[in-house]
Amino acid sequence: MYYVYSAVFTKAETGYTVEVPDVPGCVTDGSTLEEATRMIKDALGGCLCTLEDHDEQSVPSRTPSDFTLSANQFAAMVDIDTDRYRAETDNRAVRKNVSIPAWLNSRAERAGVNFSQTLQDALKSQLHVQ
Repeated sequence: MYYVYSAVFTKAETGYTVEVPDVPGCVTDGSTLEEATRMIKDALGGCLCTLEDHDEQSVPSRTPSDFTLSANQFAAMVDIDTDRYRAETDNRAVRKNVSIPAWLNSRAERAGVNFSQTLQDALKSQLHVQ
């Protein structure tokens, strides 16, 4: 789905803080305007994909917000295509913290087991995906 929201950029000593008032919790920052813009698009994509995954009806209205800006703020429209965002981010690596018995860890390390690959293979097998 394609969305457009208003974002509020706040100039700070170390760069910019950015939030999308219509999407609770969609806040990020960047040391430059370019970085802050990139980061808010990424944050918005993540927030909206999460909302879509839980219940598409919970995605907030896409109408421009009615808000008052202070002297160190400006607003800009930010757009995101969640289908494209998913396609671009689905293959990125994420860290997982898992617990296994110490004896199993020792044996696997001695055998030179690649833990990440083994977990991926097991998950694919369990989920019946390639």
